[in-house]
Amino acid sequence: MRALLVVNPVATTTSARTRDVLTHALASDLKLEVAETEYRGHARELARQAAEQGTADVVIALGGDGTVNEVVNGLLHHGPDDGDLPRLAVVPGGSTNVFARALGYPNHAVEATGALLSALHAGSERAIGLGLATGTPGTADAEAPARWFTFCAGYGFDAGVVGRVESQRERGKRSTHSLYLRQAMRQFFGDPRRTKGTISLIRPGQDPVERLALSIVCNTAPWTFLGNRPVFAAPRASFDTGLDVLALSRLSSAALTRYGTQLLRSSPERGPHGKHVVSLHDESDFTLRSQVPLPFQLDGDHLGVRTSVSFTGVHRALRVIV
Repeated sequence: MRALLVVNPVATTTSARTRDVLTHALASDLKLEVAETEYRGHARELARQAAEQGTADVVIALGGDGTVNEVVNGLLHHGPDDGDLPRLAVVPGGSTNVFARALGYPNHAVEATGALLSALHAGSERAIGLGLATGTPGTADAEAPARWFTFCAGYGFDAGVVGRVESQRERGKRSTHSLYLRQAMRQFFGDPRRTKGTISLIRPGQDPVERLALSIVCNTAPWTFLGNRPVFAAPRASFDTGLDVLALSRLSSAALTRYGTQLLRSSPERGPHGKHVVSLHDESDFTLRSQVPLPFQLDGDHLGVRTSVSFTGVHRALRVIV
């Protein structure tokens, strides 16, 4: 089997020696080509070329969720899988690795490689649904490029946190859970609009949901991990359904404490709940629109600010090795 291994050489949790061990293990069973990423967006280009040229049966992403997102967008450059695209496989190398863990892979790169080889030998794969974010016709962001996401998107508060974390990482800070928590508090106290939401959730044939202060879109559960603890913003979200939404109409200090505690105590049976919570399940098409430009993120990748983003849940968009 022909395989392209796309390696992020600065992945948070893998050393050069570990990557060499994994590469040799994969090369013993596969006709392996290895490509290291050199700049942002490079993984997307490598995966797109493999799909267009038919040079690989499987593309393996070795890195964090950002690397996986780039590979997915490269594979799906021309649209959802029609049966001819390479399959996707993942070896976790980031700080959180939500997508790989949601698929059931161990969070240790060596163990995950062993699980991947076993799945390849058994021919074990599944078709999963993905989210697609696009610009909204008739708005200032109408020409924004379409972008696929694997596990979550955020518009507003959580995207602002991601942007702050990226800024800190560019200054040499290491990506840790404590860094995210610190930046979440700074985003909260630095956002003058947190108590008066500017986001509207618009669905075909439905009344809009107005004045939302926070919005999270989930394609699977859990939403993220704090160490080994899964956090469920939308417990019913699944790769086999459409998209789920968790939104808050209030983000005061008391609300942050209440719903933050609920997130930390969340489970596959119950996520955040209460009179300020909007929870939607298995949605196929909707738009998030704001009266003012707000931060926007996909799979933990900050994409700047938008006044509007449209979302589509696409069933069976890509085949993955599991």
